[in-house]
Amino acid sequence: MSQRLVLRQLTRQTWQSVNRASLASATARRGFASKPPPLPTVPTCPAPTCECAEMPVMPEGFDIDHKSPMNGVISGYSEQVLICTGKEDWPSKIEEDNSGDNLAADLKELFGRGGTYSDVSFFFTYMHKPSSKIIRTNMNQPFHNIALVNSSLPSSVPPRAEVENTSVYLLPSFKYVPFLPRVSFDHVQALAKGYLLPEKLHSAHDGLSPVHRDILTRNDAYQGLLPGIQDVTDTLVLICGHGGRDVRCGLLGPLLRDEFERQLERKGVEVLRGPVHVSMDAEAPQLEGGSSGASKDAARVGVISHIGGHKFAGNIIIYIPPGKTMPDGSPHRFAGHGLWYGRVEPRHVEGLIEETIVKGNIVVDMFRGGIDPNRRILRI
Repeated sequence: MSQRLVLRQLTRQTWQSVNRASLASATARRGFASKPPPLPTVPTCPAPTCECAEMPVMPEGFDIDHKSPMNGVISGYSEQVLICTGKEDWPSKIEEDNSGDNLAADLKELFGRGGTYSDVSFFFTYMHKPSSKIIRTNMNQPFHNIALVNSSLPSSVPPRAEVENTSVYLLPSFKYVPFLPRVSFDHVQALAKGYLLPEKLHSAHDGLSPVHRDILTRNDAYQGLLPGIQDVTDTLVLICGHGGRDVRCGLLGPLLRDEFERQLERKGVEVLRGPVHVSMDAEAPQLEGGSSGASKDAARVGVISHIGGHKFAGNIIIYIPPGKTMPDGSPHRFAGHGLWYGRVEPRHVEGLIEETIVKGNIVVDMFRGGIDPNRRILRI
């Protein structure tokens, strides 16, 4: 009997007990509230100080929703796998790109419904009503959500240039995996076992056999099968531009990408373009961006696939790297975080850069939510 079939049978046997345990645990936690530390905010995005691109007119029936609340309209995730495709758009279902021969399809086979790790990767999202305070939602849930997102960022060129290769960012772990050759599924398995599975299973999985628990748990030994992995030190600005899914995002994504690149450069931030060059020489600088190399304050801007909330286009995620600092040299207030914004127009780009990336403030009226280094969700 195959390992996958055994896993599915074990999953069916334990699913109901795990489900009951998770719901009971969540219900118990609803009555417990802790006061979070205050987080810096500004009520609205400041007006631009320079000329910016015009907001495009949306087709009939595809208006931007300016009335519905956005606070908390994001799904929790343990890791977002940002796949570097080098493309600007994809089919509505990204796993169907290139006739199904792509990394998103491979990972969905492992973590999607019915996949080898589906019982550990399924996740219940508990929504919270809007309030006047930022709250951090406890992410100590029994399931481990892996979010797959395609991006326009190009993959690194492998040591053997003739080998077809895909690179990924792991967020908010802030790891860059440069080499996932498409010649073997072994590298996908190594990514899953070495980086994506949980280090420890939730107590709701205690009923699983030791063999099953071992299969569903991370094993650091697999990390050695993936060479060249680096810490991410650049700010990442990711903009939904998935025109194959929704025309609003398709129109706004490339426009906002260009505006972010222009305004970041005006602020003195080096915008890195082109593949990440990873040196395999231990004595050489390990991570270089584009042709000029990474600077102390650098950023990458990319168009990404669907992240939910088309009606709130433009949708962006700003990932602040763990080592980023404030202008006075102190640690950035949101170092290691991912911050989600919606209803972003070109006129907002300069203000978002100044308030969030430079000053470390959340712009309240455009904030959808965020994720901290401990995978807790931030809501206002």
